[in-house]
Amino acid sequence: MRNNVTISVAESCTGGLLGSIITSVPGSSEYFLGGTITYSNGSKEDLLMVPETTIAEKGAVSEETAVGMAAGVRKMFGSDLSLSITGIAGPGGGTADKPVGTVWIGVSSKNGTFARKFVFEGNRDEVRISAVNAAITLLIGTIEHGTH
Repeated sequence: MRNNVTISVAESCTGGLLGSIITSVPGSSEYFLGGTITYSNGSKEDLLMVPETTIAEKGAVSEETAVGMAAGVRKMFGSDLSLSITGIAGPGGGTADKPVGTVWIGVSSKNGTFARKFVFEGNRDEVRISAVNAAITLLIGTIEHGTH
């Protein structure tokens, strides 16, 4: 990868799809350090150090949780950049405030951590694929704008 930037990922609703896409590129071992599938709230707390109060007060699908996941996985792997994905892929699980298709994607670097909210249309697979595409777009944008 350009710029010798290392990457790690923390995934929930995508269940490893992001890591799979990244590692499908020959040579990805030069920059991809690893990832976690933290599907349960407990794994987000125990592995990525997302505070239990964050999940209890804001929910697993929230800006705060996505930020915590991204920061936690970057620290875990010591990567330059990290991505996190947490969302509701459906078909169930949605609410009026967080409908099916709601996804938060976090990005963490030495310059800070942020998350963006997306609401994707489609079935479970389409939401998951859209989330991965959005995460990769955020990653590329972060690298190209030198904000890592």
